[in-house]
Amino acid sequence: MYLYNITYLVPHVISASWLKWMKEEHVPEMLSTGLFTHHRIMQLVDVDETEGITFAFQFYTESDSHYKKYITDFAPSLRAKANRKWGDQVVGFRTVMKSVQ
Repeated sequence: MYLYNITYLVPHVISASWLKWMKEEHVPEMLSTGLFTHHRIMQLVDVDETEGITFAFQFYTESDSHYKKYITDFAPSLRAKANRKWGDQVVGFRTVMKSVQ
């Protein structure tokens, strides 16, 4: 099992509309690739929220090859679409983890 985690810092002024867009458009588009088994949306707690709210979007996939296929075949266009919509207002960073149990 692999976990593709994307952590975003979202300014307060757009956080509600951004989260709605993520839930209604971006996440469904990612899931429609068929490469992820399930996902979770988390909000970080006990962090400084001066600059905005921090969210973690977690996408689970069965294999490294599924993750790589997503990154190669789908991520570029989905990231470009998000960038066109939100520009540099939202800052994100990505990590990939694998289960060791």
